[in-house]
Parts: sequence; structure tokens; C-alpha cells
Amino acid sequence: MTVAGDNTEMNWPLTNDPLATRGFEMMAKKTNTGGRIQLKLVRSAICAPQKQKLVIKGLGFTRLNQVIERPDTAAIRGMVAKVPHLIEVVE
Repeated sequence: MTVAGDNTEMNWPLTNDPLATRGFEMMAKKTNTGGRIQLKLVRSAICAPQKQKLVIKGLGFTRLNQVIERPDTAAIRGMVAKVPHLIEVVE
């Protein structure tokens, strides 16, 4: 939304605080497999909340230390952002 006479654009991040983008470094990693991302389950979801267990199941993990490959889409990256303490992006 712009105000009359206001030609400024909003840029990301909205603050100059380097900690404001802390959760996005992991999401910025790109793989060289042409639109694919490799994920590894590094911690068990046993004590995780039910919603996080469903995210792990939705990604397709069935075993600990399992490496899976998924398309590099916004939906998959959003799921990865919900459980960054349980999975890691493999390069």
C-alpha cells in the first residue's frame, strides 16, 4: 500500500537487524540437482508435537538418518522451516 507522494518500496528484511533473517539461512541453501532438495532426518519425532510429526510424515520420512529427495518448491521449504530442529538439508 502506498500513500500519495510516497515512492518508497518495502525491501526484505524490514529491519537492519542481522538476526531478523536467522531462520532463512537454511532455506537459502540450493542444491545442484536442478530443482531438487535432499533432506535428512537427524532427530526422532517421538517427543515432538503431533503437528510436527505430521510434517515429518508428510515429507515422507520413515526412518532416522534417512535421506530423501524432494522437489525444491515453496511448499517443501515451508515444511522444512516448521521442523528445522529435526531435519537438515544435505548438500
